[in-house]
Amino acid sequence: MQMTLCAPCLFGLEGICANDLKFNSFKNVRAENGRVLFDGDYSDMIRANLLSRYAERVQILLSEFTVYSFDELFENVNIIPWENYISVTDAFPVKGSSLSSKLFSVSDCQKIIKKAIVQRLSSKYKQSWFDESSAVHQIQFLIRNDKVSILLDTTGQGLYKRGYRAESNDAPIKETLAAAIVDLARVRPNHFVVDPMCGSGTLVIEAAMKALKIAPGLKRSFSFETWSQVDVSLVKAERQKARELENRDCDFTAIGYDIDEKALEISRNNARKAGVDDRIKFIKRDIRDFEFDNDFETVVTNPPYGERLLDIDEAEKLYRIMGERFLREKGKNYTIICPDDDFERVFGRKADKRRKLYNGMLNCQVYMYFK
Repeated sequence: MQMTLCAPCLFGLEGICANDLKFNSFKNVRAENGRVLFDGDYSDMIRANLLSRYAERVQILLSEFTVYSFDELFENVNIIPWENYISVTDAFPVKGSSLSSKLFSVSDCQKIIKKAIVQRLSSKYKQSWFDESSAVHQIQFLIRNDKVSILLDTTGQGLYKRGYRAESNDAPIKETLAAAIVDLARVRPNHFVVDPMCGSGTLVIEAAMKALKIAPGLKRSFSFETWSQVDVSLVKAERQKARELENRDCDFTAIGYDIDEKALEISRNNARKAGVDDRIKFIKRDIRDFEFDNDFETVVTNPPYGERLLDIDEAEKLYRIMGERFLREKGKNYTIICPDDDFERVFGRKADKRRKLYNGMLNCQVYMYFK
């Protein structure tokens, strides 16, 4: 069954997410604000969940329409062929949001959408009551400027939940954002990558996973795996294909430094769970003692800020130290994410390139130094 699939992503990552899907041979990929759409069947849906490094989840886009009344909402939802996606005993909770629209009451929209789905299924299954005792099919609606998107979530927990980070330090960076920073740093299979303030190790782990072509979704489960509509043999086949993409015949290595021994131990555990502990060393070292270990070195880091470091004066001291230690040398490049608009001034030089991204609710810049 051919479907329109939707990969919502963090704002600023639309292009990176779209390029990733194109690289993995998905069809008719098109980036939009906060999401990427593409076409496919259930095999493509499974593959996207397993392979996408930057999407927050994978959804089936069932319908889009403009409405100004609850009657219009009911009619448009009711004509969706829900019986193709929901079996007679499946659960189908509804959640969503509304912004700048005439239908602003989320709870009322939930009720109308649920009622429309129940009426459709009642007419198809010839029963008026559904106990919803089987697999969960999460329905999501988004209403923006009176335009409604009706989606069916296939993922469950967000795709940033790779399955390797059971533990983390304070305010860890999301895995999907870390992967995007690694992409912006142009990490390749032969690179030596260093994070001088590694925290729970997410940046160097994501770098290793990308370099070794380890599918980010291999160590976790997904909502669609409980659905009767999805053939178990398809899931097994796509998981096997994803495993076969892995390539350990490369020279990638990395080091994560931190001053906190507990954070380093968490990093080691996370790297082991991710299957990349043979490529990464975690060593206790202060940023003040940072020095280069290799002729060619890619530095990626997420220095403490915001909730992780409340004192702006301390943060600026740290940026100055980074500016002193991160020398402009051939073969050395640096990619740093930071929300401080004064970072370049305090660091001591302007970035060769900048990219606006969001770390949670924080408006950040990724500063890239490569010249």
